[in-house]
This record gives sequence, structure tokens and C-alpha cells, in this order.
Amino acid sequence: MFSLMIKLLKRWQRRMHNNAWQREPPPAPSPDLKADSQPSAKDQLNDKLSTSLTRNITMLAKTLGNANDVKARRFSFGLDYSLHGALFYIDGLADETTLRDGVLTPLMSRDFAAKGRIGMPGILSFLKTTSICSSDIIQVGDRKAVSDAVLSGDAAFMLDGSDHALIISSKGWEKRSISEPQTASVVRGPRDGFTETLRTNTMLIRRRLKTHNLRMESITLGKQTKTDVCIVYIKDIVRPELLNIVRKRLKAVNIDAIPESSYIEQIIEDDPFSIFPTIGATERPDTVAAKILEGRIAIIVDGSPFVLTVPYLYMEAFQDPADYYNRPYYASLIRIVRYFAFYIAIMGPALFVALTTFHPEMIPTTLLLTILKLRETTPFPSYIEALILVISFEIIREAGLRLPKPIGQTISIVGALIMGEAAVSAGIVGTTTVIIVAITIVSTFIIPDFNDPIGILRLVMLSIASAMGIYGILLAFFALQVHLSSLNTFGIPYLSGIAPPHPQYAKDLFVRMPLWLMRTRPDLLVGKNVVRSQTKKPPPAATFERSEEESEE
Repeated sequence: MFSLMIKLLKRWQRRMHNNAWQREPPPAPSPDLKADSQPSAKDQLNDKLSTSLTRNITMLAKTLGNANDVKARRFSFGLDYSLHGALFYIDGLADETTLRDGVLTPLMSRDFAAKGRIGMPGILSFLKTTSICSSDIIQVGDRKAVSDAVLSGDAAFMLDGSDHALIISSKGWEKRSISEPQTASVVRGPRDGFTETLRTNTMLIRRRLKTHNLRMESITLGKQTKTDVCIVYIKDIVRPELLNIVRKRLKAVNIDAIPESSYIEQIIEDDPFSIFPTIGATERPDTVAAKILEGRIAIIVDGSPFVLTVPYLYMEAFQDPADYYNRPYYASLIRIVRYFAFYIAIMGPALFVALTTFHPEMIPTTLLLTILKLRETTPFPSYIEALILVISFEIIREAGLRLPKPIGQTISIVGALIMGEAAVSAGIVGTTTVIIVAITIVSTFIIPDFNDPIGILRLVMLSIASAMGIYGILLAFFALQVHLSSLNTFGIPYLSGIAPPHPQYAKDLFVRMPLWLMRTRPDLLVGKNVVRSQTKKPPPAATFERSEEESEE
């Protein structure tokens, strides 16, 4: 019976296969297509502008889908209103006040007969130099240039009888004002942060770097979004090899959309499978300016308040803008605390589980008895307790980030306290485990650039410790150091300054030396201009003493 079913199945498969080959192919397109069929949108974009104003407006509007926010303001001007023109723009992207005061008012309030005097081919140049008031005007002759400019917020001025158009700078969309960055606030230091507008961000950098060697290169990425990207560096400081690598990787980007700078970060980074970031991202203009002065390159993406900096080294995650605004002694102390906090954040729960499960003899007797007394009512082993608390805290943190800010802060603080207290009261987890995990979570926030790697490493270390104890933690720690040593960021070792050690990095590595001692830039980053400061330690001032005559007075 079974063999009969197999034979029937094979026969059915052969029949279906033969039927598939015997099917007629789809009919080929008819060769009798009309020569004057409608061109595609791509062909329309590649066409030159027509001398017919009506045709130009119709074709451009059709290219943009006849959207309801596409505006064409037609008007007549000149002597006896013999000239007919139109402003083509997108409502909401272009500033109508600029167009009214800079284009419509000057043209419609002036009587001239330019058409008869200079002829129609040169009339746009005549209006560009004598009548239209705008800081940036470009003359183009194809529809693609016009449509791209209009989609970027500019306006196109077209004239009936002319096959060219004037692109008038009129960007005027709503934008966020400059405010203090939310991700890197400081007690002492600048309070301005980057916004989503490219020109505002370049202005914030130029305010701090008033040097003629500052260079800004523009590139457009994203086949659909056509996002403007700006590369910022200082000519005599940046290393030419580094600049060539950045240019090459950005030119190789081929993607539909660049909605945020993180897209570029993920595409051009050296090791996309590593959990550690090799490209920096910050909202602070002072931080970007300081890194550019060290030889790094900034990448500004229109629409994103986070500016990328390359290369990004491991030690930069432990440096904070406040370190350079405070005195070196306190800044050095806090930086050392950050290094300790990093390893506490990734190995705190793992060490607790390893010691209580495999190596209780390493815990002092009094402390061990206290821990056992607190855990005698809990039904789960220490690994399960720590895992429950770590995942619970991660859930609370994510919920606090997604909710509105006032509610999110309340959920994060109150939720953690209530859940921790309730878990201890119910006997699900022990008090010691709650304390260990709480210290671990708080330590995570000290190094914001490593939040994601810390969360992953914490779970990995915890799982290894539950199976192999201290020896597993040491093995995982060694593997972590090997991985960090193998990373590169734009041709520079990720652990530069630490492995191998370098005296130039040592002045700003674990401690922050006084500014007058940091005379040179890191030689791996800079090109020609290595000297950063020639300031020497100020000599001690003479002691001022009051003379006898001043004392008598």
C-alpha cells in the first residue's frame, strides 16, 4: 500500500512538471507601440526645460505626483505686463515671505522692458543681477535639477519663452531651536547642542573653530531621501590617509534612505559584527570641535542632531566633556571611577553568582552567613535570581525611555523600587542580589557610550559564571581583551594608547593631566600640525608685602 502511494505521487509530480513546460510563454510586448507614448518619470527628469511656461509647470507637477503641497504661483510683470513668469515651490519647505519680498515684490513693482532690450535668452541673467533679491541664485536648464532643488526647499523661477530656470534659495521649514543636549549634560560648560538642521550644526562648529583651514565637504546620499551629508575637518591637522578612507567609504554608500546618522555609522564602520562602537556620536558642538582639533573628522547628517566622529577609540568612552572644564585632579579621579564602573557593570552579577555557587570559601565567613540567612527563603538559585532582576531592570529602563519624559522618570524610579521591594517581600529574590544588581545597573549609566555593549556582556558573563565559576569569568575576560585588541577604527587600533602604551595618550588616558602639559596631539591621528600648545607652566608670582609707610597709613 505504501509503495503504491509513492508511485502515484511520483506520477503526479511528473505530470505537473510536463504541464509546466507545455504552458505557453507570456505574450511578448507588441512591437506596434506608438512612438509618441508618454515618457517615464526618469525620462521626464532628464529632459531639458521647454520654452513654454505652461508645459514646464505641467511636467514638473506631474513628476512630483501632482501633490497638493506643490505650488505654482503665476504672475505677469514688466512694461505692459508683457512678461509672464511663475514661482514653483513646495508649501511648507519654502519660505513664502522670502519669495514675496525677494522675488514677487521687486518684479511686480518695477516697470522695465528687458525683453525688447536684451532679448529673451538673456532675460533671466538680467533679472538675476538687477531685480531678484536672494543671497544664492543658480541658473539651470534641466528638469531634474529643478525638481531636486524644489524637493530640498528652494524655489524655481521660470519665465515664459525661456528654457532655463533660476533656483532661488528659500528654505524655510519649521525647525527646532538650539537647546541643551539631553544625552550629555554638564554642570559647567556650554549649554548649546546640535539640532536636526545641517546649516545650524555647521554654524555651531564654525563659531568654535574660526580658522581658515576648516574645511567642509558636501555629499548627497540616499537614492530616495537625497540626504545632505557634510564632512568637517581641519586641513593641516587631519591625516590625509584618514580623510581618503572616509571619502571612499561615504562614496560607496548605496542605499535608498538615510533618515538618521546611525545608518551611515552602521554602513561605514570597520567591524559591523562587533558590539563595541568604532564611530563616535555626540550632540555637543564643543566635543566635536575638540575632536576635530585632535585630527578627527566629523560627519554631519541633515535631519540628525547626532554628529559622527571618526576614528573613535576605546578610551574615548571614558572621557567626558566635564573632564576638561574641571580641575585635573577631580577629573582624573572621576575617570578612574568610570573604568572601575565599566567592569562592575559587566561582571558584578557574574562574580556574585560565581562566589555564592562555586567558591563560597572566598567570601568572609561573617558575610557568607549573612548572605545565606537572607537567601534561605528564596526558592531559586543565585543565577536565576540575578537573571530575573537584570531582565526586569532592563524592561523598566526601556519602558521609561519609550514613555513621555515626566511619566518615564516616575516609572523608572518608582517601578524599580516597588518591584524590588515586592520581590524581596515575596521571597522570590534575596536582598543581597537586589543590591548587587542595583549597583550594576547604576554603574551602566556612568558610561553612556557603552550602554549596549555592557547590557550584552553582563548577560554573557552571568551565563558563563553560572556554568564555570571564576574560571569562566577569567576566560571570558581574556576573550574580551583579545576581541578589543583585534578591532580597528579607520586604520587605527581600537586600543591605541592602552595596547601598546603610548606616552602621548598617557596624558589623557586614565588621568587627565594639566592643560599646559598636553602640548602635542596624538601622532596616529594628525598630519603635519602636531603641536597643540606651547604654553608653559606659569612661574610663581612674587609675594606682595606691604611697605612700612602703607602699614602706618
